[in-house]
Formats: sequence, structure tokens, C-alpha cells
Amino acid sequence: MSTFSTSTPRLTVLGAGPGDPELFTLKGVRVLGEADVVLYDALANNDLLGFVRPGAPQVFVGKRRGLRSYAQDEINALIVESARQYGHVVRLKGGDPFVFGRGREEMLFAEQHGLLTDYVPGISSAVAAAGSVGIPVTHRGSSEGFRVITATTATGGLSAAVTDAARSRTTTVILMGLSQLARIVDIFARHGQAQTPAAIIQNGTLPTARLVTGTVAELPARAAAAGLGAPAIIIIGEVARLATAEAAGPAVFSDLLSYAEVA
Repeated sequence: MSTFSTSTPRLTVLGAGPGDPELFTLKGVRVLGEADVVLYDALANNDLLGFVRPGAPQVFVGKRRGLRSYAQDEINALIVESARQYGHVVRLKGGDPFVFGRGREEMLFAEQHGLLTDYVPGISSAVAAAGSVGIPVTHRGSSEGFRVITATTATGGLSAAVTDAARSRTTTVILMGLSQLARIVDIFARHGQAQTPAAIIQNGTLPTARLVTGTVAELPARAAAAGLGAPAIIIIGEVARLATAEAAGPAVFSDLLSYAEVA
């Protein structure tokens, strides 16, 4: 029996959500069940692959220690090749694919090569991970807005958006920033925010979630003491005062800041 599909070659870019598989969308469940092949990332919870129909290939294309990493150009080419071979490619990506997920980039490449494309949103960790530990990105009297930035540029440097954020007093959510933490803290401190409340959340929404809070200046030492690692998000702003250890589950780092010290 041939492995080739008679389906029209097409791509659906699908958001896997912030980690907890129960936060996956109903539309996502249906789309995975319709897939002829699934290309999935490291940040997509593997439990979601249980929704893939039996016999449909599942190909890991993310970055994970000890496994081969795919360059973006390779992933783009694999999407097109897989669609031409199988039919419907579902590209399962952590969080929301349009929030620093290169989702539209992959869709544009696919469209340039004759594929039909579609997008299914996922809940972004930028909001959900914060909320899972009791931190709202906006809160009356504390924050009238928020910005979501990446700390790292495509070339591996520090994003200029960090400096822009440091000049603001709205909530800042920083993705992919843990490796740049010392530089981020230095920039925020130079803009008068060394004592601004802040938090780092690792594995937000999952049972393995861990939380560190403190002032901006205290974050590097506290993160190191807790042994935090990626994936994690950094939140800087008054709303970080609202973090609750109970909300993050049993694996929370217990050294939560007493904000009376800096109030």
C-alpha cells in the first residue's frame, strides 16, 4: 500500500498551548486527528500526540539535549516535502505559534511552494504561565498594560526591546530570556528598576512548575540558588507582587520575597 496521500498538500500551524495538555483547544484535538503527518517541537507536550490518528507519522523537529536539532530552513523544506508525500501536515508548536514561534514564517514558505495553509491558535505561556502562579499581566492599580518581548535576537544577541521595556512601567513578560538574565537585570537597573518586583516561572502550568520571586536585582542569585532552567519566562512589574506559592504547585521554590521589605 502506498504511503502517498491523495489529499491536497497543506499545512496547519497548530498551537500546543503552555504545557498543561488540558489547556489544549478542542479545535486542536480535531486537527491532530485529521493530520496525515505531524511535525512537533520540544515545547509541545508529548501527551498531545495521543490525539494523532493511528498510522500517521510523528516527527520530532525541535531542539532537545542529546538529539539532533533542525535548522529552520530544514524544517521549512521538510514541511513542503511531507505535504507532497502525505497530504495534510500539522506543525505542532508550543504556546501560540504567532508569539515568537515562527508560525507565520513557516506558513509563508509553504504558500510560496503551493501549499494551502491554516492557523489554529494556542494559549500563550506569556499569559498562562504567569496566571498559573497567581500573576495577572494586568491588574487594576498595578498595571494598565503589558508587553511581551523576546530577549534574544535571531543572531543570538540581546534584543533592543529589552531597553525599550526598561524605560516603561508597564508589565514586561520576557520569553527566551534566562540565558540573558544578567544583562536584562543590568539594563533594568540602569533605568531605575533594580527594586521593581519580578518573577521567573519555569515549566508554567505543569506539575513541575517552579517559581522564584524577588526584586529585579535579586533575580540572578535567586534563580541560580533554585537551579532554574529553560523553559522559563521572566515577569517584571508590580503585578509580580501577586505571585502565590500555592498556585504553582508543590515544586515551588520556597524563598518567596516578603514585599514588605521593599514597599
